Amino acid sequence: MVKLSVIVPFYNVQTYAPDTLKSLRANASQDFEFILVDDCSTDETPEILERASRDLPGAVVVRHEQNGGLATARNTGIDAARGEYLTFLDGDDWLRPGYYPELLAAIEDLGCDFLRTDHVQCTARARSIHRVPQGRRGVVLHPRDVILPADRSTSVDYAYAWAGIYHRRLVDDGILHFRHGLRTAEDRPWIWRLHREAQSFAVVGLLGVFYRRGVASSLTQIGDVRQLDFIRAFDQVVEETAQDQEADQLLPKAVRTYCAIIAHHLGNIERFEPPVARKLRSMSAAALKRMPQDVLQDALDSMDYERASRLRRLRRRPVAAEVAA
Repeated sequence: MVKLSVIVPFYNVQTYAPDTLKSLRANASQDFEFILVDDCSTDETPEILERASRDLPGAVVVRHEQNGGLATARNTGIDAARGEYLTFLDGDDWLRPGYYPELLAAIEDLGCDFLRTDHVQCTARARSIHRVPQGRRGVVLHPRDVILPADRSTSVDYAYAWAGIYHRRLVDDGILHFRHGLRTAEDRPWIWRLHREAQSFAVVGLLGVFYRRGVASSLTQIGDVRQLDFIRAFDQVVEETAQDQEADQLLPKAVRTYCAIIAHHLGNIERFEPPVARKLRSMSAAALKRMPQDVLQDALDSMDYERASRLRRLRRRPVAAEVAA
């Protein structure tokens, strides 16, 4: 029986994939499988994965004929997974030796639906520890109970899929898949769904994932039109949360976070090409008009002057019918 399925999408990461795969080998076990999803890479990544399929115990290589993006690649891995538990890693990140056996032991000991962990962020030679914004560690909690408050960072703001491990029952319940085709912010609606619909989770102070920040090919570093998928992602968060039985309590958090992300992108708009910057402004203005207006007003009133003013100006901007839809 496969105990743990590790899902690792790869796309044009020939520089980093060898380190990622080496760290997986240092975490291998006879009851682990490693599902390596090549998302139609055009560099030497496929050859690297082909060698890994022979050298890495439990490796399974799955190839996409067309590039689908991170969300679609992860879904491919979920569909192929056979493990009682699932976890994720990105193709340019790496692990410390022996991390996955410890992670598996932690969730089995606690018996919850999913477990969240801290991680180490790596920017060039700098290292910094990033912690799950939840103070209670090593105890089982109800995921819904830690979504709020709206004006502070909470567990739904720590959306990294690879910073945790997930029981198969979340797949069976239709909770673990990502929205197909999202190119960025794919983990935002995903983490919100986990916290609204799963029954139990816990946080442990277990460090083992090294997240490589500032990779030139990463979408977080590229100001192209794919970055605008954050709007589709947060539209989904707001739409699904509005249908929740506790929508009146949860929507202020969803809307305020959405506003903060829009303000962040507008504040860094110079990194986008002019046509994409114009599209960002028009799509963001339309998104503000789609939000529940009373909740939006409260969110703007709670934000600092600079961000609130930026968003209020955008809110007054006329929006073409095709963009508003």
